[in-house]
Amino acid sequence: MIRSGRAAGARGRTAASDRGDDVQVHALYSPYAPALHPQHVRINQRTAQWAVRHRIGSAELRSALVESDIGTFAARILPEGREDVAQLLADFVLWLFGVDDGHCEDGQLGRRPGALAAELSRLLRVAQNPEAPLLPTDRLAAGLRDLSRRFTALGGTPAQKARWVDALREYYLSVVWEAEHRVAGTVPTLSDYTLMRLYDGATSVVLPLLELGHGYELDPDERDDRQVRALAEMAYFVICWDNDLFSYDKEARSGHWVLNVITVLQHHQGCTVEQALALAVEQRDRVLYLFARCAEAVRRTASPQLLQYLDSLADFVRGAQDWGVTSARYALGAAPIAFTPRLERPSLEPLDIASVAWWWELVDELGLERPALQPLTV
Repeated sequence: MIRSGRAAGARGRTAASDRGDDVQVHALYSPYAPALHPQHVRINQRTAQWAVRHRIGSAELRSALVESDIGTFAARILPEGREDVAQLLADFVLWLFGVDDGHCEDGQLGRRPGALAAELSRLLRVAQNPEAPLLPTDRLAAGLRDLSRRFTALGGTPAQKARWVDALREYYLSVVWEAEHRVAGTVPTLSDYTLMRLYDGATSVVLPLLELGHGYELDPDERDDRQVRALAEMAYFVICWDNDLFSYDKEARSGHWVLNVITVLQHHQGCTVEQALALAVEQRDRVLYLFARCAEAVRRTASPQLLQYLDSLADFVRGAQDWGVTSARYALGAAPIAFTPRLERPSLEPLDIASVAWWWELVDELGLERPALQPLTV
């Protein structure tokens, strides 16, 4: 299984099987402090009730989702936000897992890209227009109707609602792309996988809710500024790479086709599980370091709304980390992965990933000082 080493900074053993047995992760770099909404217990309980009331997924899947403490996940993402919006976020994240697990990963549609695209397009219409008479007996559609109506009732603006729907469209497109690889049994390039992973992690769909949870709407010129957009994408990358680390063991043991950064790196680098794991950790460390440095620079001239947006991105990154190492969804065992605010070898050198290489242009644009190279320790 993937788990932490005996001490922070300890390297994992090299005796790793192709399934990931006994692979270890040293403490992951995370410069942000953990936080939790004071009403997290109530939010989690209500999300469990919502899942049962709307009968999300099969009884087995629903039970697994309830046991995953998804309400606590939302409470970590919005630790200081409105409770009613944190509740909406929790219910929405559970719904997303219902789609991902029920339709895309384990359902029959996950091996029929065309049919999956058609079904997700109908669901997209339900999100955009909950009054549309589509999928009248479908449970996921009923849950999405409830979420869409609550989004508006809680004060979401038409522009925020449109961005939420657009982000859902990006997510749907990416999971159909993934389904095509699943059917063909192929492995995408690292650059293509990275681009797909920015969207199929369903991270961008959360951002309008973070604005709503703090009672503001970010000016489009600020939100779509290339530097701010790069920061949002860096956050997506770290969240999804961390998720791949946390979920790899469960996926490798499932017996199903697995598309994960570790399997992508193994395939294209011709390396062992442990070597791929170490490379994935290095990649997320470097992107998170870039994110922290760039966010710090952007904050110097940011509006109050943009400051809150950047704070929310950091909360999202750390909240996903803390939930990932404690949730029953990943069952990391008695020695969960730990986090450290110290990065042993900080670097602002770009990763060799074409689809995201432009992020490192911000280093010169923002006038960031590159850290001195640290000598390797033996």
